[in-house]
Amino acid sequence: MRLFPVLAAALLSIASSAFAADTHPFNVQDMWSMKRIADPQVSPAGKSVLFTLRTTDFEANKGRTDLWVVGSDGNGLRQLTSNPAADAGGRWSPDGAWIYFTSSRSGSSQVWKLAVAGGEAVQVTNLPLDVSNLVVSGDGAHIAFSVSVFPGTSIEESAKKVADKTASKATGQVYSSLFIRHWDTWADGRRSHVFVMPSNGGAAVDVMKNMDADSPSSPFGGPEEIAFTPDGKSVVFSAKNVGREESWSTNFDLFLVPIDASAAPRSITEANKALDTRPVFSPDGKQLAWLAMARPGYEADRQGIMVTSWPDGKVREIAPKWDRSAESMLWSKDGKTMYVVATNLGNQSLFSLDVAKGDAKAIQSWGWINSIAGIAGKKVIFDMDHLRSPSEIYAASSDKDMQQITKINADLLASVRMGEPEQFSFKGANNDEVYAWVVKPADFDPNKKYPVAFLVHGGPQGSMSNHFHYRWNPEIYAAHGYAAIVVDFHGSTGYGQAFCDAIRDDWGGKPLEDLQKGLDAAIAKYSYMDKDNVVALGGSYGGWMINWMAGQMPDRFKAFVCHDGNLDERMAYYDTEELWFPEWDHMGTPWENPAGYSKHNPIDHVDKWKTPMLVIHGGLDYRVVATQGMSTFNLLQRRGIPSRFIYFPDENHWVLHPANSIQWHNEVLAWIDQWTGTGGGAAGTAGSK
Repeated sequence: MRLFPVLAAALLSIASSAFAADTHPFNVQDMWSMKRIADPQVSPAGKSVLFTLRTTDFEANKGRTDLWVVGSDGNGLRQLTSNPAADAGGRWSPDGAWIYFTSSRSGSSQVWKLAVAGGEAVQVTNLPLDVSNLVVSGDGAHIAFSVSVFPGTSIEESAKKVADKTASKATGQVYSSLFIRHWDTWADGRRSHVFVMPSNGGAAVDVMKNMDADSPSSPFGGPEEIAFTPDGKSVVFSAKNVGREESWSTNFDLFLVPIDASAAPRSITEANKALDTRPVFSPDGKQLAWLAMARPGYEADRQGIMVTSWPDGKVREIAPKWDRSAESMLWSKDGKTMYVVATNLGNQSLFSLDVAKGDAKAIQSWGWINSIAGIAGKKVIFDMDHLRSPSEIYAASSDKDMQQITKINADLLASVRMGEPEQFSFKGANNDEVYAWVVKPADFDPNKKYPVAFLVHGGPQGSMSNHFHYRWNPEIYAAHGYAAIVVDFHGSTGYGQAFCDAIRDDWGGKPLEDLQKGLDAAIAKYSYMDKDNVVALGGSYGGWMINWMAGQMPDRFKAFVCHDGNLDERMAYYDTEELWFPEWDHMGTPWENPAGYSKHNPIDHVDKWKTPMLVIHGGLDYRVVATQGMSTFNLLQRRGIPSRFIYFPDENHWVLHPANSIQWHNEVLAWIDQWTGTGGGAAGTAGSK
């Protein structure tokens, strides 16, 4: 089934002809040179869109961020800030006269404001600790933000405790509960708390003062987890306040608290023992909506959209029969429609939902929509990327009238040659329809046979979609001369909740069958693929799958690349930090259900391993700890299997520093070239097929 619509061709029209003299095959340097749009915000009058733009400073080996604005009609693009410090998270004042943002220009991250009419930025906060996650109240009188403090202490007291710890010659850290570390950071007792202060300056009030919990959630939560009430007198925030159960619970609640902290935070979603997050009030202030999961302990449950009359109405779910999981949402101006982003059939799409009836309609199905910026006239503004372009800002009222507002990366894209993406489907495990993407090699020649890069996504409840990825980008392999294949196996998101749930207690069953059948289906469909010259690569769960395939399919692949993958699921439980994840997927703890951890455990099949493998791991990865990668390399070396180990001491579960990413890609491409016998750069074997 070909699902590459006319719209895609229109979006890709900026690409130059395949062999233009002033172009070159896309590479990792090009990828990092792409400018990254994030956090777009439509002005109150709907005439402008504010956004953060990240550019890469290769010399400093990091990104820098600035604020930009563009008209909602695509005109008037201009840069608002150019300070060498990081400026980000811009928010409009309700009257549209000011832009509030966070900046490190004073030496720490603080709140600043900038007059839209012009002038110099003015510092709003001057606190001894960093500020982040800025929110402006509906009346413009107050701002909310987060600061990491020790519960029960002021910002100043917390800053002194941090300074004292830093100055101490003793380095031992003492713990009596979990987490001791999370994602890539060791716990030091501080929590991300919500503070509120007048927008024109004044005292910052910790509205969570005695809560031993984080808001926004750590490590990926943001300002979308905080909302002022319509009267501006209180704040609603999401937090997991569960005590010692934190590392195995997914029970986030919405809490209501006065902005002066005159009363303690009160849970308003206590009845639901699973996730409640992203509170959003309707424009008229009469309704509150939020996202909620139903099953405790499951981080990939469907996120339904809950709504209640404010302040004390009955809770109901909008569109309970709509089999998609909402990622973000926005009310229409009249409160009758909810605009929703949800992963959908290998894309991340924009839908409109009738609040009263629950009817869902796709506004934009194709591409990867990151966020909804707001509404301008009759159009929804959003930022979207796809396999052949980083994120740009668009406006649409239906799937037939989409307008591209920004073309930030047009010149960079015109200078590179990429492969053509195409989506297809096949019958996988249980005879279910399974979707996949293929990307043709750049400079494609139908008279050549091409080696295959078979990419396995992580999660496992995720999707290798129509998405411009900065860590696992199929176009990197296509431009290097490979046909790239990515399969959304059972467990992937965007195909209904039952399909996502199907991976539970079956990590190496249906997903492996889908991968096997998907590879065979692609090779059968696309005759330019060399079925005997295939390499497989994956990270996280994808890395686990590489280790699993090494024992289940030892003769199928020329080489493997395993990034941050578990070797021993039993020991991985005791190594990791978020225990709810293995407890759900393997149906209990290792002592309650040992069979769940041994059923599909790569370490029990290493006697069959023979395929050359490149192993990569980050030293700050506390999700899949580095000893799992070291153990994998140890056994490869001991068994005499050609292998290589790359260790990044300053990277977490991902590789985020530009220089490290460039090294990562160079090592990976050199490794797969070695075992496929290619030289890279539009490689292929000439001859008839």
